[in-house]
Amino acid sequence: MDKIAVGVIANPASGRDIRRLVAGASVFDNAEKGSMVLRLMAGLGATGVERVVMMPAGDGVSARLVRALEGRTGDFAERPMPALEFLDMTLRGNATDTASAVAQMLLKRVAAIAVLGGDGTHRIVAKVCGDTPLCTLSTGTNNAFPHMCEATIAGLATGLVVSGRVGPEALRREKLLWVSRNGDPRHDAAVVDVAVSGSRWVGARALWRIGDIREFLVTFASPSAVGLSAVAALLEPVPRSARHGLHVRLADPARAASVLTAPLAPGLIVPVGIAGYRRIEPGEVTRLEGGPGSLALDGERELELAAGDEVGVRLGEGPLTIDVDEVMGQAARRGLLNGACPSLRRDIHHKEAVP
Repeated sequence: MDKIAVGVIANPASGRDIRRLVAGASVFDNAEKGSMVLRLMAGLGATGVERVVMMPAGDGVSARLVRALEGRTGDFAERPMPALEFLDMTLRGNATDTASAVAQMLLKRVAAIAVLGGDGTHRIVAKVCGDTPLCTLSTGTNNAFPHMCEATIAGLATGLVVSGRVGPEALRREKLLWVSRNGDPRHDAAVVDVAVSGSRWVGARALWRIGDIREFLVTFASPSAVGLSAVAALLEPVPRSARHGLHVRLADPARAASVLTAPLAPGLIVPVGIAGYRRIEPGEVTRLEGGPGSLALDGERELELAAGDEVGVRLGEGPLTIDVDEVMGQAARRGLLNGACPSLRRDIHHKEAVP
């Protein structure tokens, strides 16, 4: 029987965009990302996961993780820990690294993929992961899709799912906004929002001027988020479990009939003028205003639009994600973590048998 394996994507560049300077966004340094992966592995090991397949991460993330694994002492060193395998790949320092890593992980038949990053990192993974469940961990600047969760708990929850002790009821089917451009039906996709910006160049990518945005669509609208999902939620909250999304058109606050006060980024609360909004249904294609300008996906400008470009957005099915709260609730109700875990019991039995 193959050993249970979980993939890990840790984006070393997440949480380092311009919103750290123009707003109050926090920074996840790479030492903390390495520490998060170590804690994630501890949770996975405690539930019997035997292998972690990880995308090599630059800027010291992988090196710090290896040193931490080698430097474990005391009780921490006695606990079961999955074997760590780095993918054999050349890093290019862009989004293709993540997509290539996911493709390799699928070939290695990982049972789930843990992603440490922001909305942008999760967008790349979501487009190519198929039905392999994702454990989403927030280490980005503006995060609506991944959760802020202690990595140890995320590891426990993921391990309980991939070992079969918690069933598919703990998995949530997310939505995606599929973007078509000039007839290409799947030019790109977003996990949270697609926005039309008046800025003609991609530039620093991150959206942080509300006046640049003409209209946007969201897969869900969360009142407790920041960004465009939060703006939409002030009009109509849309849970992630809902089948529909929202299409919102903006206006100059000085002339708009309705003005909201919304958290656009961490520490950045701005007036937002609303021209109107409506629900969008699964399979429906929404035509967006063309260029000149740019199209932003999950808070980052990705596509420059020329005059005459035709852009359509369709709401469709997205990846499966692990509902950590549901998993841990089941673990408590059903006593799934009562006593030593299987891998730890084997270790204890082996030690007791030694004269």
